[in-house]
Formats: sequence, C-alpha cells, structure tokens
Amino acid sequence: MAKVRHPYVAAVTLLLLVLAMALGPAPSSAAGADDWWNPTARPAPDARIGVTGEPFKGTDSRGEVRGFVDAHNHLFSNEAFGGRLICGKTFSEAGIADALKDCPEHYPDGSLAVFDFITKGGDGRHDPVGWPTFKDWPAHDSLTHQQNYYAWVERAWRGGQRVLVNDLVTNGVICSVYFFKDRSCDEMTSIRLQAKLSYDLQAYVDRMYGGPGKGWFRIVTDSAQARQVVEQGKLAVILGVETSEPFGCKQILDIPQCSREDIDKGLDELYALGVRSMFLCHKFDNALCGVRFDEGTLGTAINVGQFLSTGTFWRTEKCTGPQHDNPIGLASAPGAEAKLPAGVSVPSYAADAQCNVRGLTELGEYAVRGMMKRKMMLEIDHMSVKATGRALDLFQAASYPGVISSHSWMDLNWTERVYSLGGFIAQYMHGSEGFSAEAGRTDALRDKYGVGYGYGTDMNGVGGWPGPRGTDTPNPVRYPFRSVDGGSLIDRQTTGERTWDLNTDGAAHYGLVPDWIEDIRLVGGQDVVDDLFRGAESYLDTWGATEHHQAAVNLAKGAAATASSAEWNPFTSYAPGRAVDGSRDTRWASGWSDDQWLRLDLGTTHRVGRVTLDWERAYGRAYRIDLSTDGTDWRTVWSTTTGDGGLDTADFTGTPARYVRVQLLDRGTDWGYSLHEVSVHSG
Repeated sequence: MAKVRHPYVAAVTLLLLVLAMALGPAPSSAAGADDWWNPTARPAPDARIGVTGEPFKGTDSRGEVRGFVDAHNHLFSNEAFGGRLICGKTFSEAGIADALKDCPEHYPDGSLAVFDFITKGGDGRHDPVGWPTFKDWPAHDSLTHQQNYYAWVERAWRGGQRVLVNDLVTNGVICSVYFFKDRSCDEMTSIRLQAKLSYDLQAYVDRMYGGPGKGWFRIVTDSAQARQVVEQGKLAVILGVETSEPFGCKQILDIPQCSREDIDKGLDELYALGVRSMFLCHKFDNALCGVRFDEGTLGTAINVGQFLSTGTFWRTEKCTGPQHDNPIGLASAPGAEAKLPAGVSVPSYAADAQCNVRGLTELGEYAVRGMMKRKMMLEIDHMSVKATGRALDLFQAASYPGVISSHSWMDLNWTERVYSLGGFIAQYMHGSEGFSAEAGRTDALRDKYGVGYGYGTDMNGVGGWPGPRGTDTPNPVRYPFRSVDGGSLIDRQTTGERTWDLNTDGAAHYGLVPDWIEDIRLVGGQDVVDDLFRGAESYLDTWGATEHHQAAVNLAKGAAATASSAEWNPFTSYAPGRAVDGSRDTRWASGWSDDQWLRLDLGTTHRVGRVTLDWERAYGRAYRIDLSTDGTDWRTVWSTTTGDGGLDTADFTGTPARYVRVQLLDRGTDWGYSLHEVSVHSG
C-alpha cells in the first residue's frame, strides 16, 4: 500500500527543490557567469574555435594592458571594389554556409576567377566550394577569398589579441576596371557601408552573448574606452580608412577635384562614423599626396591604372635623403597595358631616380592639419617619402604624436623619427623568419623608446600571407600549445570538414594568427613575442597622447618684426610682419643676397625652446637661431648648414628670451630668403 505524503511535507520538498535550482550550479545551456568567454547562442553549424581556457583580463603589475595589436586589417573588403573582388562574407545572418561561399562567377571551376589568376598566377581554376569542404580556400596564397570570418577573428582574440584596426578600404579605379561588380564604385558609399557592417557585426556577436555590450567584439572611439575593453579581456576594434581618393580628392592632369570644404566635410563625416585613423593616399597619386610606388608587374599595372584615372603616369626624381620610394622597374603587365590608348605606353624610369616628384600638396597639408585638429592618427604607409617627410615635419613642429606605420609600407629610415614623435609601428605579417629578422633589426630602437611592437595582417587586402614552413623543419609548431600568457590551450582550427595546420597550410585565414605567433616564438625567440605582447599598450599610448595633445601657444604670432631687407612688389607686400601674421597665404621675402636677418620682439620675456620655419621655395641652407633678453646681447642656441627647405623645426634647451633672431647666412636658391611663417614656442 502506498504511503500518502502530508501536504506540508510536499510543500517543503518543493521549496527545497526550487532553492536547490536557484542556488546550485547553472545548467550548461546558461553558461556565462563562470565562462563568460563562451557564447550562449552560437549559430549551428559554425566554425570551431580550437581554444580552451579563460582569456586574460586586467593589467600587469605596472598597470599596463597586455595583448597583441593588429594595426591593419580589412574585415569588410568583400564590400569594396564593386563587391565581387573578395568572395565570401565576414558573417551572415543566414549562417556560415551563406557567409563562406565563392563569388558566382567562380563556379563551376574558377575559369572566370580573373583577379585570382592575376594575383596568384596559373589559370585561376579552383574548387569554388567553401563550406563545408574548403578544398582550395581560404589559403595563404589565395587573395580573392574571405579570410576574416568572424569566428576566425574570435580565435585570434582568444589567442591573445586585444586590439584590431579595421581599415575600411576600397579603390575606385580598381573597381572601375574590374570585370565583375554589383554596385557603384563611389568610394565613400563603400566606406559608409563597411562602417555600418562593422557595427552590425558587433550587434551580431552581442546577441550570442545575451544582448548589447556583452560580446567580445567592441568598437571603440577613444583610448580610454579601448583600455576598459582590453582590461575586460575583450577585443577593442578601431575603425580606420584606406582609400585612393578620400573625400573625392582625385586629381586629373594635376588639377584637384576637391576643395578644402570637401576635406572638412569628409573628415567630419568619418569622425562621426567612428573613424580615428586614416591614409591620405593609396596606390594612385591624388590631390592630397603622391604615393610610394608598387614594384614589378603589379607596379606597372597600377601605373597604367593611375594614367587611366588621372591622365598622368608616375614621375620620379633623384632622392634628396636616405629614404626612397620603391623602384618601379620595367616589368611588363600586358593585360593592363592593353587598356592604354593607342600610341600611349608606360614610360621608363632612371634607376637612380627612385622618389616620387609628388609630395604633400597644399590640400594634403590642409587635410593633415584637419586631422590634427580632430585628434586623428595619420597612416604614413603608402605615402611617398616626399609626402611623408613633410607630414612628419608638420607633426614635429607641433609635437604631435599621432603617426602610424601599420604594415611595412614606409621607408625603414623613418623608424626612429616615428618613435621620437611618440608614434607606433607595426610590421606586415611576413613569414616568421623574415618577421623575426626585421623585429631584431629595430629591437634596439624599441628598447630606447620603451615601446612595444605590432603586426599588420592586411587580411583581405590582396597582399599574400606566410606560407608553410613544412613539418620537416626542426622546430615546427606542435599542437596543442599554450598562449603567451599561459592561460589558454590552442589546438588546430577546424571549420566544417577542414582542419588547418600552420606547418602545412601557412597562414590561410585569420584564425591562424595565434599559430603564426607561436611560430615566431620558435623562430625568433620569446623576446620578439614579448615585444608583440606589449603592442596593445603602445598603440593605446600613441592614441591617448594624440587625443590629449594641445596645440602650443605661438609666442610669435602678431609679434613686432623687423628685417635686414624686404623684397619690393607693387601688388603684394613681403614685409617682415607677413612671417608672423598666422597665415600661410602670405610671406616675408628678403633681398637677393646671402647675409640677411629677421628679428622678432615677443613683447616680454618667455622661456623659448622651439622655433619653426615654414619656408617658401627660397630657403636657407645655412642659418642660425639667436636669442636675447635685451636685443643687444645675443646667444646662438641652434644652427645648421644643411637646410633643405620645407618646414624646419629647431628644438633646443629652454632659454629666457624676449627677442628671437633668424640669422640667414647662405641661400639654398638664387633668390633671397622667403618664409611663410615663423613660430616660436616654449618647447
């Protein structure tokens, strides 16, 4: 006979059961409190991450954030160049099978994969099937297929990366000449779309983790916000821009197609989108600056594209310093050259003239100053050395730290100058041997300036990535391995039916970034990886210093100015006061002889530690800076005999002075001396 339970006992039993459910371990489907890094609602099916263990949080013993920084990536370049150059998506609401599929013209065998065989060689034929087999792509040498699927980015984050710069990228000229496209080639239209998709991806990840703000993919718009994200153990994502004609600033036959108003409007729009770093030119000379050339066959093809877009080929001159642009060479590019008008051919170039004649234009300088006003960071990769030199002069004159070289496209002779300004440098994602060798070459400079190092993967940027070193190498990557912080175990990455191994596949997609870093440790040593692990802190240092930069007071603006002479002109005044009126549209010009001087009365005694001279074409080769408190007794604080014009900055120990004299000794031209502006600062 069954026992009858008293209602009171039944009620107590039910209450205890409820309490046990409330206070006991949460079911695995509700994971999130103890394993916050795992989503509660990942799409199924999806890529496997292949990493176990909690991502590190917080700061180190010095209060600094930790982690790697990818300073140059293109999450959404599949939306660039007309939308059909890069095949596949970073994410899709319809799932991985929709995200990781080839372009329609690549079916059934890649016969029409035009850009694939242009960049990779061969006939472009490949198995177009992505999910779930991935027979032929993604691959380290396939430049036309998606490498930034969101789960692969997640794996890089789980492997120790804490900062990612997502450069919104496109190129109107490449779009216009490519055979397949499904949208406009307008660059700003593509940039807006890619910015929107970046925020859409953030929301997509957030939904997996329970709602807004809960995911690991966090777009940040200031350095303090970025630090908070990194301290939480998540990935801080910064938006940048890399285009060939920003703000519509192309040039046709050397005539600008944009204005200062276009630049201001464009910078304001980009800033509102969340963009905090950008390139001013890329691949083709534009109305803002000249480019650092591409080499070989690709260089010839791009030179053809430049002509078709602008009506001018690249022009070169002998370099004036140790820096130089890439040699263009005479390699043939028949497919591209066939597009030239009848009777037009790519010019030849002298081997001893490796610098672009085009530097930073007046509009380009206006854009640089506009970025400084908005506390944005300038990417100097792809700029000609002439343009880079002028930009660095502008930054030095203002003590502005916001300069970035993100993927090995500047002349390496600029390295110390970038560091001295407070800028940040990342190296292109070369193979571990080459990457380690270059890291070693600049190691002493990083020690000198106390900075970390970055890498620029340039994934989806049609650049090519590290190939396999092979399993027969004496020091292969052995799976599983520990993350740099030691808290995570990293195994091979599997997506669908395909498992990738860095030893045999190379850096085929973004998920293999942690494997590549382990390869660097094996080849280059722990010191290289340690510098990379300090990359997030150094990048955020540069960004923070840029945000907090305050323009120094120009003590010379409006000062009383006298000079040894002034050039006479019935229509324009070149009086001494023109050099301190705060406008680059005016200038002081001296008589046409060597020994001249310009003297400024600051009105009262100040501590003077920096003087900048903004030369017109008539510059001084030899001159000195003298200071005085009474206008009678002078002290020389700085001098040079190797002036080359442009923008010169004289830094020296702060010295009390009311009077500043620029004593001009030797002209650099047959004219006199001519200065747009002289600025005096406390230093």
